[in-house]
Amino acid sequence: MTTTLITGANRSLGLETVRRLVDAGHTVYAGMRDPASGDEARALGAHVVQLDVTDQDSIDAAIATIPALDVLVNNAGILGTSFGVDDLDAAAMSAVLDTNVTGIVRVTQAALPLLRVSDNPVIVNVASGVGFARWLTTPGHDEYPVPAVPYAASKAAVIALTVQYAKNLPEFRINVSDPGYTATEFNGFGGHQTITEGTDATVALAMVGPDGPTGEFHNRDGRIEY
Repeated sequence: MTTTLITGANRSLGLETVRRLVDAGHTVYAGMRDPASGDEARALGAHVVQLDVTDQDSIDAAIATIPALDVLVNNAGILGTSFGVDDLDAAAMSAVLDTNVTGIVRVTQAALPLLRVSDNPVIVNVASGVGFARWLTTPGHDEYPVPAVPYAASKAAVIALTVQYAKNLPEFRINVSDPGYTATEFNGFGGHQTITEGTDATVALAMVGPDGPTGEFHNRDGRIEY
């Protein structure tokens, strides 16, 4: 049986990913900062573990409760408090990068010993089209009007770090997903996609086999060319 750890799994895209992978037969560990918020994940059949991607001790303790690991879904992320330039400062930038980028590195590095002994180690990093420069500069794309600096920069970094991890770990399948503009609490439920549509790419990439893609960026329509 495939064992999967999902960060930021108590709500929204993370919780829907939990639901779909449990339904697909995975043993799912649902990582979240506050386990008291994990009732929905428990009801789906997931094992809830306390995991804060900004706290290395929390990460190490969570990994220690998992006996084996095949799939890591780095889903946890924050939007931040800066949405333009006038409200931007170094602290706002650092907070977003610490969760959205450094948090992925913390969890991934801690999980590597377990993943290395899997027959089919898979990592999926959840990014966003907002981190894709071509779409940020193309009128008509959902991403084009977004002015926020920290969130866009963090998701661009997630795309790049995914490529670099894939190059360093060729025996793994390591990819990055774009949920698309999905109706979630993150955007005040303003997105035009359903929560299920928003997890299509992440779920598909979490289920790839040893001959599947690696180092690629996908949305629900398939591969996005860099």
